[in-house]
Amino acid sequence: MNAELIQQWNAELRDRHPRDIVRWALQRAEGRAVVSTNFRPYEAVLLHLCVQELPDIPVLWVDHGFNRPATYRHAEELRRLLNLNLHIYHPKLSAAHYQALHGPPPGPEDEEGLRRFSALMKLEPFQRGIRELAPRVWLTALRKVQNPHRAGLDVVVWDENFKLLKVSPVFHWSDADMEAYLRQHNLPNEWDYFDPAKADEKRECGLHARWGSQVLSS
Repeated sequence: MNAELIQQWNAELRDRHPRDIVRWALQRAEGRAVVSTNFRPYEAVLLHLCVQELPDIPVLWVDHGFNRPATYRHAEELRRLLNLNLHIYHPKLSAAHYQALHGPPPGPEDEEGLRRFSALMKLEPFQRGIRELAPRVWLTALRKVQNPHRAGLDVVVWDENFKLLKVSPVFHWSDADMEAYLRQHNLPNEWDYFDPAKADEKRECGLHARWGSQVLSS
């Protein structure tokens, strides 16, 4: 993908409303778009934006089996409310199977353990989902305020891990912007969320970091 073209697109989209960015992305997808979610806080914003423009857009969710009960309830609430075309992918090991073999998910001090956990329980099923759904464009809820790594990204990037165009319509939105959208459209939110593949919010699980491609190809 031409880096200058991506830079041009980002300049054009910098001040556009996320709704317009979703439309822009769908036009370039030529019928092959997917939106990913983990049902973390504020995910309802992007999901609502996407289904307003393409009601049957495939929604890719990797359920690694370690989500908290509130996250599962929130996922079901949004599935019903937005009539999501939800495609759920699971790891080849269940959570119980993983813990019987390896113990509980690693803590934040075990970087290598977290990467192994992420590769097995999150990256492999996500890669499988991308392979089967075969999108040209991947819509995500990444925002620059989420962590230092994401602050260095942009609305449009070429994703080296999965070899497709990745578009983040709410990239420049603040928490206040997201809250306002939820209120405007009467959408639910949920805060009891934890991702064991990251262990803290400053770390990436591998989906959006370059090391992900290394473990996927190993």
